[in-house]
Amino acid sequence: MKVQVHTSIDSIAAADWNRLAGNNPFLKYEFLAALEHSGCVSAETGWQPQHLTCADHTGRLVGAMPLYLKSHSLGEYVFDWAWAEAWHAAGLRYYPKLVCAVPFSPVTGPRLLAEPQAPRTETGQALIRKTIELAEARGASSVHCLFPVASEMQDWSAQGFMARKDCQFHWHNRDYANFDDYLGTLSAEKRKKIRRERRRVGEAGIRHKTLTGLDMDDSLLDAMYRFYVSTYAKRGRPAYLSRGFFTEISHMLPDSLVVHFAFLDDTPIAAAICFRNADTLYGRHWGCTREFHSLHFETCYYQGIEYCIHQGLRRFEPGTQGEYKLARGFEPTATWSAHWITESVFRKFIADFLQREIHVVDAYMQEAGLHLPFCQGDGPEKPKRMAK
Repeated sequence: MKVQVHTSIDSIAAADWNRLAGNNPFLKYEFLAALEHSGCVSAETGWQPQHLTCADHTGRLVGAMPLYLKSHSLGEYVFDWAWAEAWHAAGLRYYPKLVCAVPFSPVTGPRLLAEPQAPRTETGQALIRKTIELAEARGASSVHCLFPVASEMQDWSAQGFMARKDCQFHWHNRDYANFDDYLGTLSAEKRKKIRRERRRVGEAGIRHKTLTGLDMDDSLLDAMYRFYVSTYAKRGRPAYLSRGFFTEISHMLPDSLVVHFAFLDDTPIAAAICFRNADTLYGRHWGCTREFHSLHFETCYYQGIEYCIHQGLRRFEPGTQGEYKLARGFEPTATWSAHWITESVFRKFIADFLQREIHVVDAYMQEAGLHLPFCQGDGPEKPKRMAK
């Protein structure tokens, strides 16, 4: 097999990449290309493309990997700031590093892209070995694979990568007929609270409308982008994504872009930006120009749940963090990352840290599962409390 490095996804045929990428919208050629074309991903922004492709003896692509040379740790959502500080304290350079991920998207998905009929293990191992070779050639301190599917972790571990576990909160559609049917599976207290939150939004005169990329004109895209940027501005940070990115995505992946708009007197005041595929809704960004009680919960979560039920989607992944999602029926779900470290001393200490951290994450997920709002028998089986 021949593995090649590409400093732009434009040097790869879109049909070849998409044939390997499957149905995850964040791995589509169009999504990754829009990041590059709009300048969100570049050497200047600290995300220098180093995508890998793997070809068989006939020249046909049988594997691929989204890969970036990073000069910082922003936009990754698997936090290694402490590792970088320790590196620098020792007088060493932590950056650059290599990151196999989708920029700005903490969404689990394949990272070793391969045809179903191809020998995935052989292809995956060739791609992973190339990341190590490339790290040594680029003077990188480390290689990190972020949010791979759990089934790929064995492939990374076989090449000496260390596993790291974390937790997100995901909602699952158990064939609900409508939102009230879903509420019926919750305890009376939680059911009453959610209905009160939704009622307050309606009493404020706010109505919601869900639109796709096909439905939005420039004025709505402008409004959506203002909401997105405002959230970062409140935190004193520039937004990762540009208006140009959303313009390209709305044209190239119009059915994948789903936006829940909130209107007051026909004026948009908030939006939750999502993406979807055939079975999953991915909540990604949120913003508003006016604050109303429960507007965030309605726009980001209840509208998404209703959309999944109406569209027959099986899962809703609303993003990272947020224990308040538990009370709304979002279940603790494991996420993974894999890490290869060049320096032997740091590799030993990080391995020890990860072994201890995974027990903390397991205990956290166990405890979180005890606080799910479902009535007995209507949701997932609640775990038993762990002995201290």
